Amino acid sequence: MAEDVGNSVSDALRKKALGFETEECVEEYAFSEGEVVLSKKKVVKKSVPPDVSAIKMLLDMQKDERTMSDEELEKEKKRLLKMLKEINEKEKNLGKKD
Repeated sequence: MAEDVGNSVSDALRKKALGFETEECVEEYAFSEGEVVLSKKKVVKKSVPPDVSAIKMLLDMQKDERTMSDEELEKEKKRLLKMLKEINEKEKNLGKKD
């Protein structure tokens, strides 16, 4: 459980450090014949630039890797390779949608 939270935080930090794109959806509702219906829906793609503070934190975290044991380094390598594979798959899926 704690490792999952740590990975989630690490992933979020990495995402913020690299920058990302997101969609923001704004919906407006109105009354029509006594019922609430969707009247307008606006979807905007936003680009969030890389964050310098997050980059600095990632670089500081990498310094700790110099003191890792061989087992810890192998575990970290596997985790990073898995993350890269997931990112590549997400990018491929995004490319197919466009």
